[in-house]
Order: sequence, then C-alpha cells, then structure tokens
Amino acid sequence: MLVAHQPAYLPWPGYFSRLLDVDELLLLDHVQFTERGWQHRNRVRGAGGRGPVWLTVPVRRRFRQPINEVRVADPTWARRHWRTLTHAYARAPYWPTYQDQLASLYQRPWDQLVPLDVALIRFLLDSLGLRVNLVYSSRLQPAGTRTDMLVNLCERTDRRILRVGVGAPAYLDHDLLRAHDIDLEVTSYTPSPYGAASHGWAPGLSVLDLLLHEGPAALDVLRAGARTERKALVP
Repeated sequence: MLVAHQPAYLPWPGYFSRLLDVDELLLLDHVQFTERGWQHRNRVRGAGGRGPVWLTVPVRRRFRQPINEVRVADPTWARRHWRTLTHAYARAPYWPTYQDQLASLYQRPWDQLVPLDVALIRFLLDSLGLRVNLVYSSRLQPAGTRTDMLVNLCERTDRRILRVGVGAPAYLDHDLLRAHDIDLEVTSYTPSPYGAASHGWAPGLSVLDLLLHEGPAALDVLRAGARTERKALVP
C-alpha cells in the first residue's frame, strides 16, 4: 500500500490516522511548495485554553520552488513558537513527558524546511507509537505529475493499493489507476474532543495537542476517529 503526502509542520491527527496500519510514509518533498500551506504552518491551542492560534515558519519565497528547496527565512521563529507552545501546554498532563524532546528540536538551527518538518513528524510518530519508515520522493525521482506521478511511485515501490484522503478521488485519473491495476483506498478522520480538552479545543489542531493531553492514549483516539474504505474506480 502506498501512502504519500507532502511534509507538513506539526500535522493534524488525520495526517497520522492514515498510517495506523502501514509501515511506510512516502514524503512528497519534490512537489511544488504551497504558500501559506500546511508545509510550514499549523494550529495549536492558545494560552489559557484560548485558540486556536497559528504557528507559521517564515520561509524564503521563490516562484515554483519544490518543497525540498525551501529555506527558513528568520532564525528567531523557533523562540516565538516555543514560547507559544509553553504558554499553551505547560499545564497539559503530558507536557513534562515530552517537553525535553520538543525543546531539543526547537533549539536546533534549521536552515531548510523539510528537515525541520521531518524531525517533528519523526518525533510525533515515535511518541504515538507508530513504527513508520519515512521515504523521500525526491530520492525516487518519479516521472509525471498528479495521478501519473502516483502511479509511477506505486510501480517504483511495488505497491498495488493507493491510500488517499477524502478529497483525492475527485481529481485522480481512475482510468489510469485501473489500467495499472492499482486499487484505491480512501481514509477519513472525524475529530472529537478528548479528555479534559473542552477549553480551547477545536477540530484541526495539531496532533501535538492530542499527544500532550492524552499521552499513550492518543493512539486510541486516532483509531476511534479513523475510517478506511475501498473505493470503486469509476470510468
């Protein structure tokens, strides 16, 4: 099964719910960077239970640049993000458990966006108990774009099932998938409040919010909200 997604900054729970039963995530780091997209920003709870608030990593802008060439623009961003996280989560039940690991990541100098995103994704995967290997599309050098690219990646990785989110089937070329004997799975994630999360909780917060409030039980919350179904390929 192929699960492919762009690297993202502190992704939401739905990003990880697609990985509950797979052993590999293919990071689409060679595709075009999206301005003000999830690759360099996400939402967390605000201080005192307010929220959500945006955390955005400032980047150097260049027309049509691939994600793996995006450079961080302002080295002071990490202090601002860490201050926001500390104010928002210092009283969360599992903040003491993960504080030191998080602090070490935010204290490191980051020149490029992808290594930062990947380090945080790796930390979140490990903390959630998901043993998932991370592979970079740029190292596979796939041909084509959109469905052509995904088919090429399936062939290069010897995968016969493509797992995507709920919006993807509308823009995928079903005839092309069928011609290459690739089946389609669609995953969805329904967020719901967890634990004592009513103050400041909102759908779409980073999975970090879930982890800091639920700790080892975060994986059960992901499983409860995740749905997967095989999608019929229509002409």
